[in-house]
Parts: sequence; C-alpha cells; structure tokens
Amino acid sequence: MNGQSLELFFIDGTPEGMLTAEIFNWTGHVLMTPRIRLAEALQRREARHTGVYILIGTDEGSSLTKAYIGEGEDIAERIKSHDATRDWWTHAVLISSTANSLNKAHVKYLESRLVEEARRAGSMVLENGNTPPRPSLSESARANMEQFVAYLLTVLPAIRIDGFLVRTRSQSKAVGTIQEPEISMPKFEIHLANGEVAGTAILDGGEFVIQPGSIGRPTWIGVEHNYQKLFDEVVKSGAYVIDGSRGRFVKAYAFSSPSAAGAVLNGRATAGPVAWTVAGEPSKTYKDWENELLNR
Repeated sequence: MNGQSLELFFIDGTPEGMLTAEIFNWTGHVLMTPRIRLAEALQRREARHTGVYILIGTDEGSSLTKAYIGEGEDIAERIKSHDATRDWWTHAVLISSTANSLNKAHVKYLESRLVEEARRAGSMVLENGNTPPRPSLSESARANMEQFVAYLLTVLPAIRIDGFLVRTRSQSKAVGTIQEPEISMPKFEIHLANGEVAGTAILDGGEFVIQPGSIGRPTWIGVEHNYQKLFDEVVKSGAYVIDGSRGRFVKAYAFSSPSAAGAVLNGRATAGPVAWTVAGEPSKTYKDWENELLNR
C-alpha cells in the first residue's frame, strides 16, 4: 500500500473542538464536531451537502462506543432531527464531497457500506436496526464508491473513530517479518502458574496478534481502567468467547501493544513487555528481546 498524506485542520485551534480531515487527491471531506458545537458546525457550507453522517457516543449499558449511521441530501437537517430525539451521542462526523458531487444513490450506498463495515468490525453498539440494502449503481459508480469507502476507513481511525477497524485476522502466522527478511519475529507466550492464562502471540504488520486457542480470564477483575473497555470490545467482536470459567480466543486478534493484549487475557492492567516471554526461552521477556533488536 502506498503512503497517504492526511490533512487535519483544527478549526478551533484545539484537538477537542471541530476539525476537518482530507486526503490529498481524494474528493471526500470529513467534518467532526462535538455536540456542544453542533449549532456552529451546522452553519458551515459542507453541512448542507448531500452525504452520510455518524453519531458517536457511549452505550449506557456498557463501556462500549455507540454509533448511528445515516444519510441525507441535507446532512444538517437530518442531524437536527436526531438532536431532538437522541440524547446519547456526544460527537457527529459529517462526510461529504468537497464539490457536493454525491447524489442520493451514492450516499445510500455509502451508508450501507459503513453499516456493513461497522458490523464486520463488531466493536461498537450500532443503533441502526438493520443493514440498509445497497442501491443499484453502475459498475463505474460502484467502483468509485468503494474507493471512497477505502479512503474513509483510513481517515476515521486518524480522528479517533476506531469502531470500523477490523482487529480479527483470518489467518495466523507462525513467523512475521519487519521490513528486512533477515530479522525474524519469534512467537511470544504468556502464562499464569494456576493455568488461568495461557496465550501465544506474534508480531505482524506492526501489531501484536494473539493467536487462536489462547485462554484467559472470563471477566475483568482489575480496577477501572481504559483496557476494561478494550476487554468488552474484544468480547463483543466474537473473537474472545467466554465459556464458563475462562475465555478463549477463537480468532487471531490484533492489539496495539503487548500490554493491551496481556490486559485482555489477564482481565486487568498488565505490564506486557515483561509479562510476555519468547517461546522456548521463558527467561527472555519481550522487553529483553526488543532491547536486543534495538542494540544490533
């Protein structure tokens, strides 16, 4: 994949306020606003364009992200109706094209695809009752919309909308590589003496990937922590199945760090770099291995 140049513009001068996101040579435009700035955001020209939108908040019954995905020929008018009927959301993401070139069929297609991607990722509580059907588009228009979706799935994580990231992996690999093929990536293991936790993982594509068959605790037992939300997200994704007194990974699942992976298996915050060890070398921690790699 070629690199992409993403331009973020913080309208208020702070990352907590309104922002726009665009990729060079992409016709799409993304505006994200906190709900408390909604009136101001909907006065902007792009808010009156035809497009799709995502309402983001937290599900009251859990710590998971909650979302609603919709479309409209005038995004501002559609969001105004939600402001009166939905109380749970805290941020809105408005997605359109810079030249207002999307039509009704285009945005209905984008709405359907985003709902599909959100359900495939499985990490958000989606308020949409059903996945809307894709409208009939010409072959060329469909290809254009798929390219639009591909760009959008690059932009959304960059503005902290992670609910479309697919963390499960269809294939597990025994060995990964970092750029140069001569640097091999070992397997890593984590264990508790009482047998409650026994997991394996690999590094692949810059991610720490827990392998299927790894077992861990069935509930979060630690103090309140950001990783508790991650634990809930992994369970909701279906990759980590709770079976009585233990949890078990039935799919490979990618984490951003050894600490995040270890926290899910242990059910509490974990010092991942020292908790994981190199397979076959129980005295060598992930941290030891990483230090050796850095000092070559």
